[in-house]
Amino acid sequence: MVLLDISIQSRVIIGISAMLLLFISFLVVFVANQRKKMQYHKERQTMNEERERLLKEQNQLLEQRVKERTAELSEQKEALQKALQELRASQSQLIQKEKMASLGQLTAGVAHEIQNPLNFVINFGEINTELMGEMKERIANEDLPAGFATELKDFIDDLADNQHKILHHSKRADGIVKNMLQHSRRQSGAMELTDLNELAEEYLKLAYHGFRTKHKSFHCNFQTSFDKDMDRIDLVTEDIGHTLVNLFNNAFFSMNEKIKCNPDNYEPILTITTEKKEDKALITVRDNGLGIPTKILDKIYQPFFTTKPTGEATGLGLSLSYDMIKAHQGELKADSMEGEFAAFTIELNYR
Repeated sequence: MVLLDISIQSRVIIGISAMLLLFISFLVVFVANQRKKMQYHKERQTMNEERERLLKEQNQLLEQRVKERTAELSEQKEALQKALQELRASQSQLIQKEKMASLGQLTAGVAHEIQNPLNFVINFGEINTELMGEMKERIANEDLPAGFATELKDFIDDLADNQHKILHHSKRADGIVKNMLQHSRRQSGAMELTDLNELAEEYLKLAYHGFRTKHKSFHCNFQTSFDKDMDRIDLVTEDIGHTLVNLFNNAFFSMNEKIKCNPDNYEPILTITTEKKEDKALITVRDNGLGIPTKILDKIYQPFFTTKPTGEATGLGLSLSYDMIKAHQGELKADSMEGEFAAFTIELNYR
């Protein structure tokens, strides 16, 4: 019985040991499998993270390339827009030049046709003036009845007055014709580096003294603001000087006419300003005269258009000035308020 009991206990222990061993074996296998699964998931997570990192880097690279390409396209667009603007500006200038060339040819033809008979009128008018002077001397030396001599002398005086008016207006017409020819045949001189401050100051004095020789009672105050940092600019000195004289004379005339209206506490002031603005040189001439009516502001550059009384101007000053500034690839801009001021700005490009 004791042997049997020991045998049963041994069997039980052996059985338990076997089950325990089996369990441990199963546990070892389970743990190994779990480790493999964890390793697999870890490797897979690492692969996913690496893939995400690569995708992120690729996305960043693509975004960078897109930005660079977008910047290139923007630069190309800006360059094309600038080229288009320059092309349109060139086209506009070519059209303007063609119009002015056609007008110049027409003007030259008309002026030549007028000049020939006009020369005859002036020449024979001067001869008639001399003849009437001789007639007066002859009558004074002849023994004629007093009443007849007086009446004849009165007739000759009337003829002389009429002839004087004919000569005066003929010479004025001759001046207009010469201006027309100058307008149609003007050729630019040589370009040279010029100090705009000195040029403006020089021609201001020239224009002022010239205007006062005709209008001795006229006086005007000047306010100048010259940019000391202005660089010398390449231009035709005579053309810009001519333009400045035209602008100064127009300003003097406007202020002189306003003086005649006797406004209260009016003091004529001419302001001249020069300024370097980026790649442009600016000259502004501003007066506090009568100003320019808005309705005619867009007509002031037309040939022969003028608001001055008959005999005061030919209407070619601003037209010539506009053409000369355009020939310099510049702009001549006007701003005005009727009864208050008029301002003209010359814009020239540094080359």
